Amino acid sequence: MLLGDLIARVQDPAFATEALLALDDLALMARINSESARNGLEPGEFISQSVARFVNGASDEEWLAMIGALVQAENPGRAFLHLVLSKAIARSTH
Repeated sequence: MLLGDLIARVQDPAFATEALLALDDLALMARINSESARNGLEPGEFISQSVARFVNGASDEEWLAMIGALVQAENPGRAFLHLVLSKAIARSTH
């Protein structure tokens, strides 16, 4: 799946939840569930909002770092989602 397609589809909370499950990262999933509950959101909504926040608000440096990571990734879509969600969790716990 192309990155643009992933970004568009993850705006659907049901797809976002499926994408989280596909990451197969139980620790990240637990943190997403915890942060979602803390913010009164479903996990899919938290994921959708996190991706939108990155896409619309990331600096040039953040995008450059992201592209660098994606170039080296076996699955760029999966890497993108994992990195965005990890950043969102780090940001919300500080």
